[in-house]
Amino acid sequence: MPLILEQRTLAPRVSWLRLAAPEVAAKAEPGQFVIVRLDEKAERIPLTIVEADREKGTVVLVVQEVGRSTADLVRLGAGDEIRDLLGPLGRPTEIARVGTVVCVGGGIGVAPILPQARRHREVGNRVLGIIGAQTRAALILEEEMRAACHRLFVTTDDGSYGRKGLVTEALAELLAEEPEIASVTAIGPVPMMEAVAALTRPHGIKTIVSLNPIMVDGSGMCGGCRVTVAGETRFACVDGPEFDGHLVDFAELRRRQGFYREEERRALAAVADPKEDCRCRNA
Repeated sequence: MPLILEQRTLAPRVSWLRLAAPEVAAKAEPGQFVIVRLDEKAERIPLTIVEADREKGTVVLVVQEVGRSTADLVRLGAGDEIRDLLGPLGRPTEIARVGTVVCVGGGIGVAPILPQARRHREVGNRVLGIIGAQTRAALILEEEMRAACHRLFVTTDDGSYGRKGLVTEALAELLAEEPEIASVTAIGPVPMMEAVAALTRPHGIKTIVSLNPIMVDGSGMCGGCRVTVAGETRFACVDGPEFDGHLVDFAELRRRQGFYREEERRALAAVADPKEDCRCRNA
Protein backbone atom coordinates (compact mmCIF):
# COMPACT_ATOMS: atom_id res chain seq x y z
CA MET A 1 0.00 0.00 0.00
CA PRO A 2 1.36 3.48 -0.86
CA LEU A 3 2.96 5.15 2.16
CA ILE A 4 2.59 8.87 2.86
CA LEU A 5 6.13 10.19 3.28
CA GLU A 6 5.34 13.84 3.88
CA GLN A 7 2.29 15.97 4.58
CA ARG A 8 1.73 19.69 4.90
CA THR A 9 -1.29 21.96 5.03
CA LEU A 10 -1.51 24.42 2.14
CA ALA A 11 -4.72 26.15 3.20
CA PRO A 12 -7.73 25.41 5.39
CA ARG A 13 -8.98 21.94 4.40
CA VAL A 14 -6.30 21.55 1.72
CA SER A 15 -3.52 19.02 2.20
CA TRP A 16 -0.28 18.40 0.26
CA LEU A 17 0.85 14.75 0.27
CA ARG A 18 4.05 13.13 -0.99
CA LEU A 19 3.64 9.38 -1.42
CA ALA A 20 5.90 6.49 -2.29
CA ALA A 21 4.55 5.24 -5.62
CA PRO A 22 7.47 4.24 -7.88
CA GLU A 23 5.39 2.56 -10.59
CA VAL A 24 3.17 5.62 -10.99
CA ALA A 25 6.08 8.06 -10.80
CA ALA A 26 7.93 6.18 -13.54
CA LYS A 27 5.27 6.95 -16.15
CA ALA A 28 3.39 10.04 -14.97
CA GLU A 29 3.20 13.11 -17.23
CA PRO A 30 1.61 16.56 -16.70
CA GLY A 31 -2.17 16.42 -17.02
CA GLN A 32 -2.54 12.85 -15.78
CA PHE A 33 -4.22 11.74 -12.58
CA VAL A 34 -4.57 8.86 -10.16
CA ILE A 35 -7.56 7.34 -8.44
CA VAL A 36 -7.15 6.96 -4.69
CA ARG A 37 -9.11 4.70 -2.38
CA LEU A 38 -8.41 5.13 1.32
CA ASP A 39 -9.84 1.76 2.39
CA GLU A 40 -12.10 -0.99 1.13
CA LYS A 41 -15.28 0.94 1.96
CA ALA A 42 -14.17 4.37 0.73
CA GLU A 43 -15.16 5.93 -2.57
CA ARG A 44 -12.64 6.29 -5.36
CA ILE A 45 -11.23 9.81 -5.63
CA PRO A 46 -9.57 11.19 -8.81
CA LEU A 47 -6.59 13.45 -8.02
CA THR A 48 -4.21 15.17 -10.43
CA ILE A 49 -0.54 14.24 -10.16
CA VAL A 50 1.06 17.54 -9.17
CA GLU A 51 4.63 16.25 -9.22
CA ALA A 52 6.37 12.97 -10.06
CA ASP A 53 9.97 12.19 -9.16
CA ARG A 54 11.14 9.20 -11.16
CA GLU A 55 14.45 8.86 -9.34
CA LYS A 56 12.92 8.88 -5.87
CA GLY A 57 9.77 7.02 -6.92
CA THR A 58 7.41 9.55 -5.37
CA VAL A 59 4.33 11.50 -6.42
CA VAL A 60 2.72 14.61 -4.95
CA LEU A 61 -1.04 14.97 -4.64
CA VAL A 62 -3.08 17.92 -3.37
CA VAL A 63 -6.39 17.11 -1.70
CA GLN A 64 -9.23 19.49 -0.87
CA GLU A 65 -11.90 18.45 1.60
CA VAL A 66 -15.21 18.50 -0.23
CA GLY A 67 -16.91 15.30 0.98
CA ARG A 68 -16.62 12.40 3.41
CA SER A 69 -13.79 10.53 1.68
CA THR A 70 -11.67 13.61 1.02
CA ALA A 71 -12.23 14.69 4.63
CA ASP A 72 -10.77 11.37 5.76
CA LEU A 73 -7.87 11.72 3.33
CA VAL A 74 -6.99 15.27 4.42
CA ARG A 75 -6.66 14.03 8.00
CA LEU A 76 -3.85 11.60 7.12
CA GLY A 77 -0.21 12.37 7.88
CA ALA A 78 3.29 11.05 7.32
CA GLY A 79 3.49 7.34 8.08
CA ASP A 80 -0.13 6.59 7.13
CA GLU A 81 -0.94 4.30 4.23
CA ILE A 82 -3.52 4.47 1.46
CA ARG A 83 -5.25 1.28 0.36
CA ASP A 84 -5.13 1.87 -3.41
CA LEU A 85 -3.42 4.26 -5.81
CA LEU A 86 -4.26 3.59 -9.46
CA GLY A 87 -2.53 5.41 -12.30
CA PRO A 88 -1.31 7.28 -14.12
CA LEU A 89 -4.64 7.71 -15.90
CA GLY A 90 -5.92 10.04 -18.60
CA ARG A 91 -4.15 11.57 -21.56
CA PRO A 92 -1.02 13.61 -20.87
CA THR A 93 -1.09 17.31 -21.71
CA GLU A 94 0.09 18.05 -25.24
CA ILE A 95 2.86 20.59 -24.75
CA ALA A 96 5.07 21.93 -27.53
CA ARG A 97 7.14 25.03 -28.07
CA VAL A 98 4.61 27.57 -29.36
CA GLY A 99 5.69 30.91 -27.89
CA THR A 100 3.65 32.67 -25.21
CA VAL A 101 1.17 30.65 -23.17
CA VAL A 102 -1.12 31.55 -20.29
CA CYS A 103 -1.78 29.14 -17.41
CA VAL A 104 -4.83 30.02 -15.29
CA GLY A 105 -5.52 28.30 -11.98
CA GLY A 106 -8.48 29.04 -9.75
CA GLY A 107 -8.76 27.73 -6.18
CA ILE A 108 -7.61 24.12 -5.96
CA GLY A 109 -7.00 24.31 -9.74
CA VAL A 110 -3.63 25.93 -9.01
CA ALA A 111 -2.31 22.47 -8.10
CA PRO A 112 -2.93 20.80 -11.48
CA ILE A 113 -1.90 23.91 -13.46
CA LEU A 114 1.53 23.93 -11.77
CA PRO A 115 3.05 20.90 -13.58
CA GLN A 116 1.81 22.27 -16.88
CA ALA A 117 3.42 25.66 -16.27
CA ARG A 118 6.67 23.92 -15.39
CA ARG A 119 6.66 21.79 -18.54
CA HIS A 120 5.80 24.77 -20.76
CA ARG A 121 8.84 26.59 -19.40
CA GLU A 122 11.04 23.51 -19.83
CA VAL A 123 10.24 23.30 -23.56
CA GLY A 124 11.02 27.00 -24.08
CA ASN A 125 7.65 28.74 -23.93
CA ARG A 126 7.13 32.12 -22.29
CA VAL A 127 4.77 31.35 -19.44
CA LEU A 128 2.29 33.88 -18.04
CA GLY A 129 0.51 32.62 -14.95
CA ILE A 130 -2.70 33.76 -13.30
CA ILE A 131 -3.79 32.24 -10.01
CA GLY A 132 -6.62 33.18 -7.72
CA ALA A 133 -8.60 32.25 -4.64
CA GLN A 134 -11.43 33.66 -2.55
CA THR A 135 -9.04 34.90 0.15
CA ARG A 136 -5.30 35.05 0.82
CA ALA A 137 -5.64 32.14 3.26
CA ALA A 138 -7.09 29.98 0.50
CA LEU A 139 -4.34 30.73 -2.03
CA ILE A 140 -2.02 27.77 -2.63
CA LEU A 141 1.37 27.12 -4.26
CA GLU A 142 2.12 30.75 -5.04
CA GLU A 143 5.92 30.47 -4.73
CA GLU A 144 6.00 27.33 -6.85
CA MET A 145 4.01 29.10 -9.57
CA ARG A 146 6.32 32.13 -9.41
CA ALA A 147 9.28 29.86 -10.07
CA ALA A 148 7.50 28.19 -13.00
CA CYS A 149 6.24 31.37 -14.72
CA HIS A 150 7.99 34.32 -16.33
CA ARG A 151 5.21 36.56 -14.98
CA LEU A 152 2.62 35.70 -12.35
CA PHE A 153 -0.58 37.57 -11.56
CA VAL A 154 -2.39 36.88 -8.28
CA THR A 155 -6.02 37.71 -7.52
CA THR A 156 -8.30 37.28 -4.53
CA ASP A 157 -12.05 37.74 -4.56
CA ASP A 158 -12.02 39.85 -1.40
CA GLY A 159 -8.87 41.83 -2.18
CA SER A 160 -7.00 40.49 0.87
CA TYR A 161 -3.95 39.79 -1.31
CA GLY A 162 -2.79 40.62 -4.80
CA ARG A 163 -5.36 42.17 -7.07
CA LYS A 164 -8.98 42.28 -5.97
CA GLY A 165 -11.20 40.47 -8.43
CA LEU A 166 -11.39 37.33 -10.49
CA VAL A 167 -8.74 35.54 -12.54
CA THR A 168 -10.85 36.25 -15.62
CA GLU A 169 -10.45 39.99 -15.10
CA ALA A 170 -6.67 39.61 -15.09
CA LEU A 171 -6.90 37.42 -18.17
CA ALA A 172 -8.98 40.01 -20.03
CA GLU A 173 -6.23 42.58 -19.45
CA LEU A 174 -3.54 40.16 -20.62
CA LEU A 175 -5.45 39.42 -23.81
CA ALA A 176 -5.49 43.15 -24.54
CA GLU A 177 -1.80 43.63 -23.71
CA GLU A 178 -0.32 40.47 -25.27
CA PRO A 179 -1.17 40.07 -28.96
CA GLU A 180 0.94 36.95 -29.45
CA ILE A 181 -0.65 34.52 -26.97
CA ALA A 182 -0.61 31.07 -28.57
CA SER A 183 -2.71 29.17 -26.03
CA VAL A 184 -4.52 29.40 -22.71
CA THR A 185 -5.01 26.56 -20.25
CA ALA A 186 -7.52 26.98 -17.44
CA ILE A 187 -8.14 24.68 -14.48
CA GLY A 188 -10.52 25.42 -11.64
CA PRO A 189 -14.24 25.71 -10.90
CA VAL A 190 -16.51 25.02 -13.85
CA PRO A 191 -17.89 28.61 -14.01
CA MET A 192 -14.32 29.94 -14.13
CA MET A 193 -13.28 27.66 -16.98
CA GLU A 194 -16.44 28.51 -18.90
CA ALA A 195 -15.74 32.23 -18.44
CA VAL A 196 -12.14 31.81 -19.64
CA ALA A 197 -13.33 30.05 -22.78
CA ALA A 198 -15.82 32.85 -23.43
CA LEU A 199 -13.02 35.42 -23.16
CA THR A 200 -10.64 33.68 -25.55
CA ARG A 201 -13.20 32.65 -28.16
CA PRO A 202 -13.40 36.06 -29.92
CA HIS A 203 -9.59 36.09 -30.15
CA GLY A 204 -9.44 32.61 -31.69
CA ILE A 205 -6.91 31.51 -29.06
CA LYS A 206 -6.58 27.78 -28.43
CA THR A 207 -8.08 27.16 -24.99
CA ILE A 208 -7.74 23.96 -22.99
CA VAL A 209 -9.74 23.13 -19.86
CA SER A 210 -9.28 20.19 -17.51
CA LEU A 211 -12.57 18.60 -16.48
CA ASN A 212 -13.24 16.71 -13.28
CA PRO A 213 -16.77 15.32 -13.54
CA ILE A 214 -18.13 12.55 -11.35
CA MET A 215 -15.81 9.59 -11.85
CA VAL A 216 -15.91 6.01 -10.55
CA ASP A 217 -13.52 3.53 -12.16
CA GLY A 218 -11.25 5.75 -14.28
CA SER A 219 -11.21 3.26 -17.15
CA GLY A 220 -14.21 4.36 -19.23
CA MET A 221 -16.35 1.39 -18.18
CA CYS A 222 -18.84 3.10 -15.84
CA GLY A 223 -19.64 6.12 -18.00
CA GLY A 224 -20.04 8.34 -14.95
CA CYS A 225 -17.57 10.94 -16.21
CA ARG A 226 -19.19 11.46 -19.58
CA VAL A 227 -19.14 14.98 -20.97
CA THR A 228 -20.34 16.45 -24.24
CA VAL A 229 -17.66 18.00 -26.43
CA ALA A 230 -18.45 19.30 -29.92
CA GLY A 231 -21.84 17.60 -29.66
CA GLU A 232 -20.36 14.16 -29.00
CA THR A 233 -20.06 12.12 -25.81
CA ARG A 234 -16.58 11.81 -24.38
CA PHE A 235 -15.29 10.24 -21.18
CA ALA A 236 -13.04 12.46 -19.09
CA CYS A 237 -11.08 9.53 -17.69
CA VAL A 238 -9.87 8.12 -21.01
CA ASP A 239 -10.52 10.85 -23.61
CA GLY A 240 -9.41 13.64 -21.26
CA PRO A 241 -9.32 15.08 -18.73
CA GLU A 242 -8.35 17.97 -21.02
CA PHE A 243 -10.61 19.21 -23.80
CA ASP A 244 -11.04 22.19 -26.09
CA GLY A 245 -12.80 24.72 -23.87
CA HIS A 246 -14.63 26.24 -26.83
CA LEU A 247 -16.36 22.93 -27.54
CA VAL A 248 -17.38 21.78 -24.04
CA ASP A 249 -21.08 21.77 -23.09
CA PHE A 250 -20.62 23.55 -19.76
CA ALA A 251 -24.35 23.75 -19.00
CA GLU A 252 -24.61 19.96 -19.02
CA LEU A 253 -21.42 19.65 -16.99
CA ARG A 254 -22.80 21.96 -14.28
CA ARG A 255 -25.97 19.88 -14.01
CA ARG A 256 -24.07 16.62 -13.69
CA GLN A 257 -21.73 18.02 -11.04
CA GLY A 258 -24.67 18.58 -8.70
CA PHE A 259 -26.21 15.10 -8.91
CA TYR A 260 -24.97 13.85 -5.53
CA ARG A 261 -24.73 17.09 -3.59
CA GLU A 262 -27.24 16.04 -0.93
CA GLU A 263 -25.61 12.64 -0.41
CA GLU A 264 -22.23 14.34 -0.05
CA ARG A 265 -23.67 16.76 2.51
CA ARG A 266 -25.04 13.92 4.62
CA ALA A 267 -21.82 11.91 4.46
CA LEU A 268 -19.72 14.92 5.46
CA ALA A 269 -22.08 15.73 8.33
CA ALA A 270 -21.54 12.19 9.63
CA VAL A 271 -17.85 12.96 10.19
CA ALA A 272 -18.83 15.40 12.96
CA ASP A 273 -21.99 13.61 14.12
CA PRO A 274 -22.05 9.77 14.09
CA LYS A 275 -25.82 9.87 14.61
CA GLU A 276 -26.10 11.56 11.21
CA ASP A 277 -24.30 8.55 9.73
CA CYS A 278 -27.00 6.28 11.11
CA ARG A 279 -29.74 8.46 9.64
CA CYS A 280 -28.04 8.27 6.24
CA ARG A 281 -27.95 4.51 6.23
CA ASN A 282 -31.54 4.18 7.40
CA ALA A 283 -32.94 6.82 5.06
